[in-house]
Amino acid sequence: MAERNRRTVRDLRRGNRARVLQRLYFDGPLSRQELGPVTGLSSGSISNVVAELSAEGLLEEAGIVDSDGGRPRTLLRVAPDGGLLVGIDIGETRVRVELFDLSLTELARTERLLAQHGYDVERIVAHVRTGVADVLRDAGADPRRLLGIGIGVPGIIERDGPEGPDGTRGAVVHGQTIGWRAVPFEQLLREAVDVPPEVPLFIDNGAKTLGQAEMWFGGGRGAGAAAIALIGSGVGACVDHGDILDEDRTSLALEWGHTTVQLRGRQCRCGSIGCLEAYAGAEALRERWREAGGPLPEDADDESALAALLAAAYPGRRGIPDPVALALLDETAECLGAALADLINLFLPERILIGGWAGLLIGPRLLPEIRRYANEYALSHAAARTTIEMGRLGPDAVTVGAATLPLADFLARGGSRPEAGGTGTPPRTAVQAVGERHRTSTS
Repeated sequence: MAERNRRTVRDLRRGNRARVLQRLYFDGPLSRQELGPVTGLSSGSISNVVAELSAEGLLEEAGIVDSDGGRPRTLLRVAPDGGLLVGIDIGETRVRVELFDLSLTELARTERLLAQHGYDVERIVAHVRTGVADVLRDAGADPRRLLGIGIGVPGIIERDGPEGPDGTRGAVVHGQTIGWRAVPFEQLLREAVDVPPEVPLFIDNGAKTLGQAEMWFGGGRGAGAAAIALIGSGVGACVDHGDILDEDRTSLALEWGHTTVQLRGRQCRCGSIGCLEAYAGAEALRERWREAGGPLPEDADDESALAALLAAAYPGRRGIPDPVALALLDETAECLGAALADLINLFLPERILIGGWAGLLIGPRLLPEIRRYANEYALSHAAARTTIEMGRLGPDAVTVGAATLPLADFLARGGSRPEAGGTGTPPRTAVQAVGERHRTSTS
């Protein structure tokens, strides 16, 4: 009974700390007096929690404001240097690693191109290992200050994989389009990355981390339901339902790129035929442009090929648009519009956001046509409730979203540090710890 009471008191204390930290992070700076009504805690509890968090270096003063007829009030905020976060994007053209402080201000970054060696697991693990070491070294950061490492990857994530040598079960990645079949990615990273054993890893689908970044800080803020499309060499999406502070909020990663847009259509790299990715992914656009006679070098990568395709279709005022390039891009817009119509009919989102490096390139040109085709293919009532826009966070959105995974866990634990041997699978409350302000500088 005594042990149960100790656990209950500890959990209550952690919950109070989490309320204060989350509210200050998302709505701060706030005074102690303002924290009471928004957290539901008594003034005594607020004073105790603030004193604890301040002593641990997690809160700092952010100025003083006058109050009506009373003493000036001190504003508080989460201290940016209260911890470090790493966000990693395992993309299909590069591995990007970024180090952030608690305010999600970038401290260091590094990239490793993948074009030459593809998606070899051992090489990617090595890129992550050296990338984490590089950003910590470049920022002069102590690895012991890390609160966690978040990683966005292509494919389906199985949370509870085989038990590793340390007795923990890590995330397994099923990335069929990149040749990853049941890759025990978390266990491989735990064995390779040189960080303290208590630093947790959080692995999730890249489209889902992109979506979380947009919901926290970008175009998804304030939406009760939103779909976020990631268009890169491949294609994916996620759907978020519920207000960002709602306990019942859900986030679902979708293999949207492998929904069918053409019966008996083009071969997709997943092995099926007629997939959206076979028409709208940058890798497929490169091959379609080459098949159509587009002037591409044999060794052109996806990014340079897509840039060449857009330049041919939209050459500027003095150029003559290439009709083949225009037709190819119009077909791409129709495929995307039809596939977005499926998301509209199935999930009834208020907003759809288009992101990913390829989406950011083609979106500004194709967005009007994508909207038109989506309206043609979707149910009219559902389409009338949905807006289709570009994502707002740029090419770093997956990396920022990956960093929010350990950040959400840290806030949900009330600022307590992870213990050695802990899992990187976030608890339910960690997913609920979401924000309403964009505090990161993205390029």
